[in-house]
Amino acid sequence: MKIKERLIEEIQSAPDALLTQTLNFLRFLKTKQNQVQQTQHQVEFAIQTTVNSTGSSLLEHLKTIGTWEGDDLEECLKLVIASRSQAEFNEDNPFE
Repeated sequence: MKIKERLIEEIQSAPDALLTQTLNFLRFLKTKQNQVQQTQHQVEFAIQTTVNSTGSSLLEHLKTIGTWEGDDLEECLKLVIASRSQAEFNEDNPFE
């Protein structure tokens, strides 16, 4: 028996309250699947765009970003300077 036939058989014997929950769950799953597909498409597009990027295309993109807009640049720089530390490398594991 095919899955749709089995579902129809179960639907016919289920109470309305359960059918409401089932319908809501099915709609949720379909929405989630659409979101996953959209995300996958966006990732694939981003990867393809990155692969096709050249130095000049990246420079052109930088022109569209604009300049710093805000009054917290000094504060951000102070935070970066205050939180950085001297790098230490262990010969066994350079990332320790």
